[in-house]
Amino acid sequence: MKERPHRLNFCNNNPILVLQIPLANMVDLAYGLAGSLLQKLGSLVYQELRLAWGLQSDLKKIERTISIIKIVLLDAEDRQASNPKLSIWLRQLKDILYDAEDVVDEIEYKALRKQAITAYGSTSPKVRHFFSSSMALSSRLQLAYKIKDIRKRLDEINTSKDQFNLTEQREEVHVMPQWREMTHSGVESSVIGRHLDKEKIIEAMMKADGNVNVISIVGLGGLGKTTLAKLVYNDETVVSHFQLRMWVCVSTDFRVTRLMEEILKSVGHGVDKNSSNVDMMQKSLRDFLKNKRFLLVLDDVWNENRNKWIELTDLLNGGSHGSVVVVTTRIHNVSSISGPVYMHPLDGLPKEECLSLFVKCAFKEGEDKRHPNLVSIADEIVEKCKGVPLAVKSLGGMLYSKVDEREWNLVRDNEIWELEEKEGDILPALQLSYNQMPIHLKRCLAYCVNFPKDHEFFNVVLIQQWMAHGLILQLPVNKTQELEDVGDLYIKELMSRCFFQDFEEFGLYYFFKMHDLVHDLVLSIAHEEWLEIDSENKEIASTVRHLSISYDGPLRVSKSPNKLTSVRTIIYQTEPHMSSVEACISRFKSLRLLDLSDSNFENLPSSIGTQKHLRYLNLSGNESIKKLPNSVCKLHNLQTLILEGCVTLERLPKDIRNLINLRLITITTKDTCLLENGACCFNSLRILVVVECPRLECLFPQMDRCLTNLRVLVFTRCESLTYLLPIIKHLTVLESLYIVDCKEMDLTGGGRGGDAQDLNLKLQILCIEKLPKLEVLPEWLLGSANTLKYLHIEGCGNLKALPEWLPTMKSLQTLEIIDCKELSSLPEGIHHMKTLRKLKIEECRKLVTRSEDWSNIPGLEVLVSGNAEDDEEDRRTALA
Repeated sequence: MKERPHRLNFCNNNPILVLQIPLANMVDLAYGLAGSLLQKLGSLVYQELRLAWGLQSDLKKIERTISIIKIVLLDAEDRQASNPKLSIWLRQLKDILYDAEDVVDEIEYKALRKQAITAYGSTSPKVRHFFSSSMALSSRLQLAYKIKDIRKRLDEINTSKDQFNLTEQREEVHVMPQWREMTHSGVESSVIGRHLDKEKIIEAMMKADGNVNVISIVGLGGLGKTTLAKLVYNDETVVSHFQLRMWVCVSTDFRVTRLMEEILKSVGHGVDKNSSNVDMMQKSLRDFLKNKRFLLVLDDVWNENRNKWIELTDLLNGGSHGSVVVVTTRIHNVSSISGPVYMHPLDGLPKEECLSLFVKCAFKEGEDKRHPNLVSIADEIVEKCKGVPLAVKSLGGMLYSKVDEREWNLVRDNEIWELEEKEGDILPALQLSYNQMPIHLKRCLAYCVNFPKDHEFFNVVLIQQWMAHGLILQLPVNKTQELEDVGDLYIKELMSRCFFQDFEEFGLYYFFKMHDLVHDLVLSIAHEEWLEIDSENKEIASTVRHLSISYDGPLRVSKSPNKLTSVRTIIYQTEPHMSSVEACISRFKSLRLLDLSDSNFENLPSSIGTQKHLRYLNLSGNESIKKLPNSVCKLHNLQTLILEGCVTLERLPKDIRNLINLRLITITTKDTCLLENGACCFNSLRILVVVECPRLECLFPQMDRCLTNLRVLVFTRCESLTYLLPIIKHLTVLESLYIVDCKEMDLTGGGRGGDAQDLNLKLQILCIEKLPKLEVLPEWLLGSANTLKYLHIEGCGNLKALPEWLPTMKSLQTLEIIDCKELSSLPEGIHHMKTLRKLKIEECRKLVTRSEDWSNIPGLEVLVSGNAEDDEEDRRTALA
């Protein structure tokens, strides 16, 4: 299984012209907050809570007032540009709704705390007697006061709205489109009209004879410079010509030390995170490039300082003759100072190719033939896109599967096309596509301001962060659907609209990126709510909800009360100073997300237990922390806890089972059992990832009461874990199982755990890698005969044959077998599995199979290489 980092990094962003989008975003935020509050207040669980807490009357009035305000907000969006007072009213409303969300979440927190203590008790006498004491009464009175204050403020702002004469409007019910599967395996098959450009650049590469030959690709944003560079980078001729290929996204941060680090990382050469020795880094880079003909792509370069460029090229001079640096940039002056041997100006696509691209994005296969009127309108829309592929794809994706001519005409005739475009503006097509999105998607996209350009998103992590901020709403059509599944639909719709791209799939999970112009758009949308702190005394405005901290010294946090409730996200992009962490935890009391990844402190402050709103805590990569304070277990709202890479962590806190709302946890520990302190009941847990636990022998002592809703289970580098069957037989809703590099793992169960064939499993994904004891696939897999879709086997050197029952897997779509050197045969009947859509067999030296052997399966994508048939062909070629 390919490993990817999931921590967040940041780079400085280019200042861009902010248009009318932030005003619209204020309405989107208020509308979205109102919707999520109403969904919470209207849920059956919440109705029970407010009765139990004696808050029925006030909460009912709050719910009614929010409903009244919500239905006029869409009219406010149209009027606010011409009425400054309305914008002020919207900002005040948004602040009240944020405060209301805090109060509603506090009720939920108290209910969860009572539930945990009722289930497991408490070691603290104070806690045991809290709910029957005067302290409990005092707490309820404080909460009741907060609710009355919210109700009063909402009543006042509801009354003041009458001066604007707003009319009622309701958002159109939005149905998620059906996801279009990616049928191509790379960039090449999805690109239209750039093959001549590619040939010219490769021709210039082959002629290069200096030590550092610069080739620049220059063009406006959205024309496809990066896509063209990828086409060149992955071309077979280029791959075979260069001994080393490297890719770095530069953006505005052209610090040479940073570029050195990124170049080394791109070739898998790790850089010590605790090392600041520039001389050592320079030596490593020179040694690595010495006498090698390399290709380095510097993507999205903005630097116009020639001295910085000379400093970088001096470091690259040690490569062989013919080494090439490809620079993509929007600015001609950037190209000029780099002294290119060849400059390739990228023009817009011709009209015919733009229309072809639009049709591909907007219609299902063959559907355009049935709608000639829509194709005629498409021709006029494409004309307005001025040859920019990103604009064409964005609008095509937005109109996908829509057959109402009025919707197409609205796009063609939108007044946004009449705005005067200036350099640095957001593409009108992107603005239009954003404006046409449903509000829940706008809010999710705006959150992505927290990520840098060229960041590689992992769908699981992004969804957990959206959930931490309450951005994912239960779909009314399927209230039993998991929030993780709804978030997955959000990502896929944003992808279909071209806000996300570079889709790379691994089973049912995937990675993707944002185009740099989309990043500019997101920054223009959410600039008021996001701030990077890069100095000691940077002021935090009251509108800021998300903080990125790049300052590595002590942080002074304002004590002003109005600035303590606004911040909901804190992400450190450098190793945090402990005093800074303590200040943030003690001062910001509305945090939903705290990312302390790659930190190096030995103790997490015990004050972390006061963060009752916290949903997401990331401590990954901390190699010094030995234990967590037990106060972490007071975070009853916590949904995501990431402890991966905490290699000195001795054990989990003793009361970890009190985290009854936990949905995802990744764990690295030196302990032999994850929870030795009695029974565990992680019934909210959906994803469990156990990484680098060399002593781990068991998960929990009483598995029959654990993990009843677990859907994803991952074991990586757990050398002492031997048997899986006693664990898996209790996981009746498990969908994905990944087992990687577990040297003692025996999947057959070793005769323990009962009859494996009786297991009623619902696995969809099974990925097994580097299991030396695996000789045959376990029979308990038959329990997933109707559900298994993806089977990946890699690096299992003792696997000799696949079982004869494998062709009975009725849903199997993807089969990947890689580097299984003893595998010599496939089961009879496997060539007739009609459900298969993708087959990959690589480096199986004893296996004889050819691509043509699979011609019986229609539509099957086959990749077969490095097997016995290939060896024989190579031998015959060598003899000839």
